[in-house]
Amino acid sequence: MSKHLERELEHLREQLISQFTVVEQMIQLAVRSLVERRPDFADRVLESDVAVDEMDVRIEEECLKVLALHQPVAFDMRYLISVDKVNGELERMGDTACNIAERAKALCKFPLFTVPDELSEMVDTSIKMVRQALDSFINCDSRMANEVIQMDDIVDALNRVVIDQLQEVMKSDRELIEPAVHCFSASRHLERIGDLAECVCEEVIYLVEGEIVRHKHGWIREVKKRGETNVS
Repeated sequence: MSKHLERELEHLREQLISQFTVVEQMIQLAVRSLVERRPDFADRVLESDVAVDEMDVRIEEECLKVLALHQPVAFDMRYLISVDKVNGELERMGDTACNIAERAKALCKFPLFTVPDELSEMVDTSIKMVRQALDSFINCDSRMANEVIQMDDIVDALNRVVIDQLQEVMKSDRELIEPAVHCFSASRHLERIGDLAECVCEEVIYLVEGEIVRHKHGWIREVKKRGETNVS
């Protein structure tokens, strides 16, 4: 690898880490605005989206420039492809955080509405997934990436519990239908953040192992379960 290409790749890495940091902060503020009923936090999330969109375009343009100028091969080529795809997932995470913030602002009109406890568990797990997705990318750790992918099952299960509880709330009190719908939507967006963190980890596995694992998770989990059963 030439020194110039090495510098370009390092600069892209730094930009992506910066984007990760901003998006994680957006997610944290969005869920705090939801749980704590803080519309000012929601406004900060919405304001941050412009910077995330601008960085998204900048990173994509740099990836294309490096690809055209240096025509990298093997790991370097996979790295560029992964950076570009992860960058897109981060931009979508930022958009999803904005969606949560918008639901939070709407929910602020219903201060007596109780958010299901499981939603807080979803928040903790989703943010943990985002952080570990970043760590797995920085350290090129496919094992950690696989662990994050497995965690998505937890978020999905919690989302189902939250939805079931909200449906019961809506059946029991018609006046709570509107806030329950806002909370329902926020829960689905949180589940989406888990899915996007999973997508980031798919790119880490591609980067490290050169294997495309999209659409294989069900098969991988089934093989893992069989292996654990055989060991026991």
